[in-house]
Amino acid sequence: SYLVTGLLVQEEHPPTMLKHQAKYNAFMQRMEKMKIDMEKKKEAAVRNEKNKIVVDGEEYTPTTKAYKSKDFLMGSEARPIRILCEYWETKKRLKDNNVDATVLFFASARARHPDDHAKQLKAAQDKLAKETPGTKGHESAAAKVLRLERTKWMCAMYEQTRTLARRLAQWGVDRAEKKGMKQVSVASGGGPGLMEAANRGASEVKGAASIGMGISLPFEAGLNPYVSNDLAFEYHYFFTRKYWMANTCHALVASPGGFGTCDELFELMTLIQTGKHPDIPIVLFSKKFWNKVINWEALVEFGTVSPDDIKKLFITDSVDEAYDYITKYLDDIEESVKEMQAKEAGKK
Repeated sequence: SYLVTGLLVQEEHPPTMLKHQAKYNAFMQRMEKMKIDMEKKKEAAVRNEKNKIVVDGEEYTPTTKAYKSKDFLMGSEARPIRILCEYWETKKRLKDNNVDATVLFFASARARHPDDHAKQLKAAQDKLAKETPGTKGHESAAAKVLRLERTKWMCAMYEQTRTLARRLAQWGVDRAEKKGMKQVSVASGGGPGLMEAANRGASEVKGAASIGMGISLPFEAGLNPYVSNDLAFEYHYFFTRKYWMANTCHALVASPGGFGTCDELFELMTLIQTGKHPDIPIVLFSKKFWNKVINWEALVEFGTVSPDDIKKLFITDSVDEAYDYITKYLDDIEESVKEMQAKEAGKK
């Protein structure tokens, strides 16, 4: 009411309006202080034998607001609320950090920096040597050694991914600062391995964002240490994570990976194929891996996809080729859009 009264007298009596506004502000401050004091008293109150609380000598039945009830919020009935939280909280944080365009890196979490891989392999081999053959411990240790030996070939890709991400992050900053174009940031699934390499490269560029969109896992305490603190996202629902990964994605780099990498790659390709997402540059890094793991030509031969779908994939082993392909593609598109807008403005 003070605000309304103030607005009504604003033109004729500015001092009166300011007086009412000051009263209203003071009133709201008192109410907020009373609220905080009462919350502290409620938290400190001990329940008696009737399961009531006593505050300032008065007995009350304790209550919990619905939006503060953990049992309710974590139950199945509140699932729509949790889904909306993952949608809106991400939207707000991306907006607050001026992120609306990304180069998204999909890749294996199992790859490691060569030095780290060597240490892990040595430790696994030492453990295997101490285990008694035929025991579960020996079997588990042998499986770990085998897995590390199989993934050794990916170690060289750690520095390649780091370099590519760093160059793309620098390009994203430069195009915004020097050309007045949209800033493009580096994003990943936030995990270890080649995702860590991508975030690490981006973190080495001044003014660049390093985005991590992770999924909650029982064996990971958080995202890799190279993700920007303000842009570290953890999702419970895969579909909200996938939505936000795709929403801002202006280019994709898919390095060797397992089910998750392939799932995310095909998901984005399907969105493009069905017109749900605009065409973007898609780089598949490692010819050896992608041409052996997936028979792209067979998909065409069997008529399940069209040749144009496969032509959208740029498969390479070169950091320079990947960088040039992505930057030229996105720069050309943005410049053509600006030209069209200028022509339209000229017609008016």
